[in-house]
Amino acid sequence: MARSSQRKWVTGYLIAVAAIFIIYQFLFPWEGLPIGIYDFLQLWLPPTAVNESLVYVICALGLNIVVGYAGLLDLGYVAFWAIGGYCAGWFMSEFFYQINLHFFGSVARTAPGIHVNFWGVLLIGGLVCAFFGILIGGPTLRLKSDYLAIVTLGFGEIIPQVFFNGDNIAGFNLSNGTKGITILDPIPVGAKNIGPFDFGYKFIIFVLLAALMVFISLRLRKGKLGRAWLAIREDELAASMMGVPLMQTKLSAYAVGAFAGGLGGVAFATHVDGVYAERFNFSISIFLLAMVVLGGMGNVWGVIIGALLLSWINSTGLPAFGTTFNDKFGTSINFPSFTFLLFGLVLILMMLYKREGLIPESRLRLILHEGDAEEDLTSKESK
Repeated sequence: MARSSQRKWVTGYLIAVAAIFIIYQFLFPWEGLPIGIYDFLQLWLPPTAVNESLVYVICALGLNIVVGYAGLLDLGYVAFWAIGGYCAGWFMSEFFYQINLHFFGSVARTAPGIHVNFWGVLLIGGLVCAFFGILIGGPTLRLKSDYLAIVTLGFGEIIPQVFFNGDNIAGFNLSNGTKGITILDPIPVGAKNIGPFDFGYKFIIFVLLAALMVFISLRLRKGKLGRAWLAIREDELAASMMGVPLMQTKLSAYAVGAFAGGLGGVAFATHVDGVYAERFNFSISIFLLAMVVLGGMGNVWGVIIGALLLSWINSTGLPAFGTTFNDKFGTSINFPSFTFLLFGLVLILMMLYKREGLIPESRLRLILHEGDAEEDLTSKESK
């Protein structure tokens, strides 16, 4: 039954991916496309918004491993996104112009700087973030709930501030500060180099990265490590009494989740063709957590839906609705300014009426509603 359900999800996503790729790669450049359809797609579903949504999917799946599987509240996940992004900036640009190092790069060998192949930088970014995930996980092993959230929040604030002020660390320029690192190397795919405006091909690459995280999440969920994470999430004391190694299991959750954050950071850097310190703020951590909670903690398919939905509303949905509404009624309401008000209301309603999320994990749904049947029975008997 579970395999049949997963096949349906996979089939549905593959159909959607094929349709979107055909639209952006072949339909958009077609001169015979009616201007009305072109304007509609450009307003409500622009290629940049779709690709950015996939980056959020990659990171949300990583956070789901930490929060949804292992039950470890992480409010500093944006730090891994930032580290992954700066790995792309360091190893795929002319930023360190004093060095001339090329490793299967996509630019001329005479270009100054460090130029590593995009696929290698993905691995570097993921591994560096996994290391920092273990680094933050070590001091928090004995912490729970609010205390754990505070420590991860501190980590999530420290790392972006280091990059924000990293243009002069003891005379060394680590991040170029507020100016950021711009113009990254193109992505090599066979004989073709994918530049910043090759949205269709980038869409396929981001889909493959998201599919990789889906595969990792599902395989780990069914394995011994995944069962250990669920045991810790539901009852840490009982899990330790049953022989689950708490330290090893928690650190592995942080490492795998951070690895996904590194992939997302590298992908986002290539998406915007640069790395900018001001983009890595606390609101992104909350945004990603809202995606996991809305979609359904622990459910891969639910998290994907939550990430796609919230990222689309944030980047395209509200601005497009505001433009349409203001043009029709002659108003000048700034609808995007109500983004967090809307998200806050949605989360409040979810907590009140559907705590398990839109597409909940079966185990979590049973846990959250285990007392509902008894309450209904008691109320009926009292009547």
